[in-house]
Amino acid sequence: MTQKIRTYKKDFDYSYTLGSFLTIELLNYQSDKVSKVILHTKAKESEGISKIISLCKKNSIPYEYNDKLIEKLSPKENCFAIGIFRKYQPELDKNDNHVVLVNPSDSGNLGTIIRTSIGFGVKNLAIIRPAVDIYDPKTVRASMGALFNINFSYFNDFSEYQKHFPKHHCYPFMLNGKLRIQEVDIPHKPFALIFGNEGKGLDSSFSNVGTSVVIPHLKTIDSLNLSIAVGIAIYEFTKHKF
Repeated sequence: MTQKIRTYKKDFDYSYTLGSFLTIELLNYQSDKVSKVILHTKAKESEGISKIISLCKKNSIPYEYNDKLIEKLSPKENCFAIGIFRKYQPELDKNDNHVVLVNPSDSGNLGTIIRTSIGFGVKNLAIIRPAVDIYDPKTVRASMGALFNINFSYFNDFSEYQKHFPKHHCYPFMLNGKLRIQEVDIPHKPFALIFGNEGKGLDSSFSNVGTSVVIPHLKTIDSLNLSIAVGIAIYEFTKHKF
């Protein structure tokens, strides 16, 4: 029976990439999860579409031209490829470093954080509910395909995360953190960098979790954007590798 593809909703068992680059990343790193690729006739002769078709043939993945479906699913006019893939649940590496996001609410921030994490070699992401959907096509797009390289898991609360990973040394990032980020010694490994959501940050209970850290900045702003704060923290904790 042919699967009917509809505009994404969180309860679907599938999601999709929007655009040629993201579809190529999907085919390169998670080809076994791809059920079908949809192409637009406007880009029939383009290099990107040719590469997608080659990857589909290599991995025995069906593809078809369907302009109407692409125009229905994509909010942008310059989308010429969509990769339909089954949702999957990779496990976190218990021996490697983690980023932990507590109640993230913005899909763009989540995607950017995933991309930054992969860029600095942190390949494990824990997400504490309630939280934005990692499979939302907006998140997939903001990650620029890095989603297909990261391990991630959702947890109902932070205590559940700690039960699964008791050996990780925790560094909650807070405005009243005990140490400035530049004062933190070479991090314990494995470590977990913990961040609150865009509006509230972490609540006061996290002051008693591991070693709390603050990223100092001028008082002309009240706080940093979440994805910026995560980027600064990951770089500071991994810069010895570069």
